[in-house]
Amino acid sequence: MAQATALHLFFILALLSPVVEPTPGKTTEAACTLQGNFELPGLLEDGDVIIGGLFPMHYRVVVPELNYTYKPAASACQGFDSRSFRWAQTMRFAIKEINENPSLLPNITLGYKIYDSCTTHVAALRATLSVLNGRKEVSSMMCSGASPVKAIIGDSGSSQSIIVSRTLQPFKIPMISYIATCSCLSNRNEYPNFFRTVPNDNYQVKAIVQLVKHFGWTWVGAVSEEGDYGRYAFQALIEEFKKNGICLAYYEVIPKVYSRKRILEILDIMKKSSAKVVISFAGGGDLYPFVTEYVRQNITGGTIGFAIRKGEIPGLKDFLLKVHPSLYPDNALVKELWSTMFGCTFQPSNTTGQSVRVLPLCTGHESLKEKYNEYTDVASPRISYNVYKAVYAVAHSLHNLINCELEKGPFDNFTCADISNIKPFQLQQYIQKVSFTNSLGEKISFDVNGDPIASYDIMNWQRRADGNIWFATVGLYDASEGVGNELVIHEEAIIWNSNQTKVPSSVCTESCPPGTRKGVRRGEPLCCFDCLPCADGEISNQTDSIECIQCPVDFWSNAERTECIPKEIEYLTYDEMGATLTVIALFGACLTIGVLAVFLHYKNTPIVRVNNSELSFFILLSLTLCFLSSIAFIGQPANWSCMFRHTVFSITFSLCISCILGKTVVVLMAFKATQPGSNIMKWFGPIQQRIMISACTSVQIIICAIWLIAMPPFPSKNTKYQSSKIILECDVGSTLAFWCVLGYIGVLACMCFVLAFLARKLPGNFNEAKYITFSMLIFCAVWIAFIPAYVSSPGKYTVAVEIFAILSSSFGLLFCIFATKCYIILLKPEKNTKQYIMGKASGSTSNKT
Repeated sequence: MAQATALHLFFILALLSPVVEPTPGKTTEAACTLQGNFELPGLLEDGDVIIGGLFPMHYRVVVPELNYTYKPAASACQGFDSRSFRWAQTMRFAIKEINENPSLLPNITLGYKIYDSCTTHVAALRATLSVLNGRKEVSSMMCSGASPVKAIIGDSGSSQSIIVSRTLQPFKIPMISYIATCSCLSNRNEYPNFFRTVPNDNYQVKAIVQLVKHFGWTWVGAVSEEGDYGRYAFQALIEEFKKNGICLAYYEVIPKVYSRKRILEILDIMKKSSAKVVISFAGGGDLYPFVTEYVRQNITGGTIGFAIRKGEIPGLKDFLLKVHPSLYPDNALVKELWSTMFGCTFQPSNTTGQSVRVLPLCTGHESLKEKYNEYTDVASPRISYNVYKAVYAVAHSLHNLINCELEKGPFDNFTCADISNIKPFQLQQYIQKVSFTNSLGEKISFDVNGDPIASYDIMNWQRRADGNIWFATVGLYDASEGVGNELVIHEEAIIWNSNQTKVPSSVCTESCPPGTRKGVRRGEPLCCFDCLPCADGEISNQTDSIECIQCPVDFWSNAERTECIPKEIEYLTYDEMGATLTVIALFGACLTIGVLAVFLHYKNTPIVRVNNSELSFFILLSLTLCFLSSIAFIGQPANWSCMFRHTVFSITFSLCISCILGKTVVVLMAFKATQPGSNIMKWFGPIQQRIMISACTSVQIIICAIWLIAMPPFPSKNTKYQSSKIILECDVGSTLAFWCVLGYIGVLACMCFVLAFLARKLPGNFNEAKYITFSMLIFCAVWIAFIPAYVSSPGKYTVAVEIFAILSSSFGLLFCIFATKCYIILLKPEKNTKQYIMGKASGSTSNKT
């Protein structure tokens, strides 16, 4: 590459260097001498101001044989491009219009020098130098002065335009390209003299990305030509893809030199890939063999793309149809157009062989009106319209330069340009600032980088009923509309593969539905992912969510994980379990009241009186309250209910156990008092018993009071057992106070048990200590079992366990202490006599003696 560049530079210098030949006896003069003559065919017209034009009027260059024994012939261009010749004719037409317009550049006639750039770098350079050089040798004192060409329209390709721009930079000649789109040309440091009437590839890439996003394609392939256009466009595409979450399945380059093997390799990659959308950055010449093989392989699909905006140019077609060899008898390009269109030749053939097809001679009677091809097709001129705008941009800039107001000019000291000697760089300043509205109503201007306002038509290749392909406009992209509003697509007008109107899908992985999130696959692009369900308590309510959203504290995810719903609130209600416990509690309370009623009715009988009826009544009343206190544990917890349930439960049970303790002490002391000389019972009379019961109960009341004042129980929401539910429960507030309350009841129960156990073998037909011992055994067993069950039971079952312990211990006390008495009172009244009780007691005492 470095070698080739050096040769090019040498070539330029050889063509442009002045030749100084000393002549004896004469002053040395500098003579501008042509060092070579390319003899290029072109379209030339003199004028006051000359505009150059570069158009690729041939497809390829044939390199002559290089044997280094003689000067090689000039490279020959082959494959006439009638469409590009139409572009050149459009430039001539625009200049003709301007010259005939009395309001634009009056008294100034524009001329032109148009040459063939032949779609290659070397030919573009050759054409550029031909535009710059005069046709004759000129001698002068100094080989300097303003270039006769003030601006150049061209070239077509980005690579060729780069060479042309760099060639023109030393001469500060501005150029306006009509189709070079490489974003690299917007670099003002590298290409300060470059302008264009076509949007650069950055806008094209942004438009493509918006189109891809619009249709939901996230997994696409890409192919490009081998050149600056494809390389820079692909780099910009990758950057935009990264910003928009689109992944590239593959990227392949179509070789500049045709290789069927390489094209087949690319097509094989396309067929094997899961990407159903392919983005192409390539010119027509590079893409044609690729598309030809694509069709040959019977790969089906629809096509949608971007085209530069078209513009109807009035009078252009009539101008094109006027071209005739008789009007340009010496112009090789016109003759080549004629030969290409009508399949004839202007040179008689000397070949007589039968194997060679002999073309008929062109008569000149052929009519362009009867021939329809790329040259005469002006139904939707796009590149021709860009050429048209470029010429008018130069004309308006020149018009503004000529009409510069004195002392308001853009140059040093606010001066204006010298109209008689206009420098190209002066014209460039006006091109940079030009702004006008053309005859078609479009505003023409350039930004600081020499780019126009970006706008494209969105085209769809459609097959008509007759089998012909036509390009339907299905939308547009206009960067002037602002961010988010640039793209407009009429989806109903698009025809996809096999006349389908349904948009094809091109994704590596189908979209993750709501309720799931994307999970990255290691080593694969971000567009290839797994859809992972959201965890419990998390949701995603959008397609392709990157992460799941945590539900608020009082909410939980539904089964589909698509929305947060209020958590189920759980507490012991009056459902089956609550109702059952309530019935049992009420039954126990009623049963206890019934026993109390029996004792009240038979209060004067020996069995009631001998068992300290007053304490029995206290025990029965407290047991009734114990049964009823369990009901306070059922229902939705509230501040008052949480404090009430624990307070009532602890105080009623303390009262009950205190009464039983008093009864146990009385029983024990009563038998001690039967010993001769003992007066111990005077210390355990009714008053002392009440004091003892009140004192024992008061301790529990004091503990509860401290509890309620310091850290009372309160309703709380518990989610530690099951995250999907809110368990409403009563937090004890102070765990220490809670266990102190239970511990105190346990201490009273243990004291009862010990004293009753000591009195179990005392004589008597009805020794109540035995029954108290059994009742305390049951009571302690229930509450000892309650502790692990209470700690391990979740949710409402914790409360149910506590109620069960209250009811079980209450029933145990009721049955153990009062069942036998009620049995004798109600079913064995003959035993409810003083004689039976005392007689048995005496007998027992005699036997002991």
